Amino acid sequence: MNWDQIAGSWKEMMGSARAKWGEITDDEWTEIAGRRDEMVGTIQRRYGMARDEAERDVDDWSRGL
Repeated sequence: MNWDQIAGSWKEMMGSARAKWGEITDDEWTEIAGRRDEMVGTIQRRYGMARDEAERDVDDWSRGL
């Protein structure tokens, strides 16, 4: 699934994302609003990951949708 599709159906995608990254709050998910860079940055901050690691994690998640 590409990011245009993810962003377009963000409300449906949030459930899958919440299951994977449970430490991110509902407000943060709403703020992310399907924007990949916001999602990567939030995951990076919440989980203490390097940016490239967070990007790989997000890419793996999006490929599995």
